[in-house]
Amino acid sequence: MSDPVIKADHLVKQVSTANDTLTILQDVSLQVNAGESIALVGPSGAGKSTLMTLLAGLDVPSQGEIHLLGQPLSQLDEEARAALRCEHISFVFQSFLLIPTLTAIENVMLPFLIQGQDQDVARASQLLEQVGLAGRAHHLPSQLSGGEQQRVALARAFISQPKILFADEPTGNLDQQTASKIVELLFQLNREHGTTLVLVTHDQTLAERCDRTLKIAAGKVAS
Repeated sequence: MSDPVIKADHLVKQVSTANDTLTILQDVSLQVNAGESIALVGPSGAGKSTLMTLLAGLDVPSQGEIHLLGQPLSQLDEEARAALRCEHISFVFQSFLLIPTLTAIENVMLPFLIQGQDQDVARASQLLEQVGLAGRAHHLPSQLSGGEQQRVALARAFISQPKILFADEPTGNLDQQTASKIVELLFQLNREHGTTLVLVTHDQTLAERCDRTLKIAAGKVAS
């Protein structure tokens, strides 16, 4: 078996408050293999999103180690972690995070702009077609529905062919029918690209589609 793309050992995350130290995560260990889909579930405030930001190298643990694509994150500075994310990782968030002044196709090509690469219009057009937005390529986000904006965000996430996609409540702002369509698209793109998925979700339908579900409770992996 190949080495896991994500390996976390005994993670602890604490933050200082005015009067005390708050422990958000305590002694969390897990691993995720290439191409696997993992749902992080649990009540609000359990530490799911915090765990995701640590696994993605967006924050650093108070204790413990994370190996991301074979790289020990404790040995990388912020710039090196950002470079690793830029090359191999994509994100989808509940709030879409599209650039309001860019059209749909320009938003999809944004990762190329950030990386200083030539913009691949043909690939962006193909992805928009895959998510059912071929006729909306030149519309601004304000001219798109919430479901359409999330489909643009999915196309943007996959354009750089990431090894890992982190998604934080990707269906949280959508009605049930639209959410179901987004879930289908997410796993369709996952199958076609072999991308590893790490999802934070309250959506039971989305969680059940994943290979594994990890329940986070009181800062620990409960199951």
